[in-house]
Amino acid sequence: MERTFLFYGGQGVDIYRVTFIGHREIHGCFDLENAIEKIIRDILREKEYAEFYVGRNGDFDILAVSAVKRAQKAIGHDNSTLTLVQPYKMKDDEYYKHFYDEVFYPIDSKTHPKNAITMRNRWMVDQADLLIAYVENDRKGGALTALKYAEKKNAAIINFAKEIL
Repeated sequence: MERTFLFYGGQGVDIYRVTFIGHREIHGCFDLENAIEKIIRDILREKEYAEFYVGRNGDFDILAVSAVKRAQKAIGHDNSTLTLVQPYKMKDDEYYKHFYDEVFYPIDSKTHPKNAITMRNRWMVDQADLLIAYVENDRKGGALTALKYAEKKNAAIINFAKEIL
C-alpha cells in the first residue's frame, strides 16, 4: 500500500490505517475488547497518526469502537481519528456524526444495497496497513469474504478468532 500523508503547517505526517472486520455475533467480548484496546494503545503511542476504520454491522464493530474510544481517552486523541465507514446513507447517520470523528461513504450510491457492504469491506481492506479481525473460518458471510480478500492481498492481519486470549 502506498503511504499517505497529512500536512500540518507544511509538515508531512505519516498516516497508519487500521481496519476492523468481524462477525455480527461474537462471544467472550470482555477479553477480546481488552486485547484490542492494548493493540490500539500501542499504535497510538508508536505511530505518528492513526486512522481507525470501522463499520456498524454487529457485535465486533461495536466492541472495536469501544476499544478505540477507551484507548483514545487514556492515551490521547490528538494523533488519531475514528471513522465510521458506511456502505450507504442511513437514517441514523446524523446521530453517528456526533459519536465518530467522521462518517464516510466510499461506495457509489447507485450500488445495490446487497452488494454495498461487500464493496465497503473491500474498500476498507484496501486502505488498511493492519486488519484487526474476529473471523471464524467455519462461519460464512461478509466478514469471512473480507478476510479471504485481505489474505489474498497478503495484508497484515491479526485475527482474534485464531488467537488464544
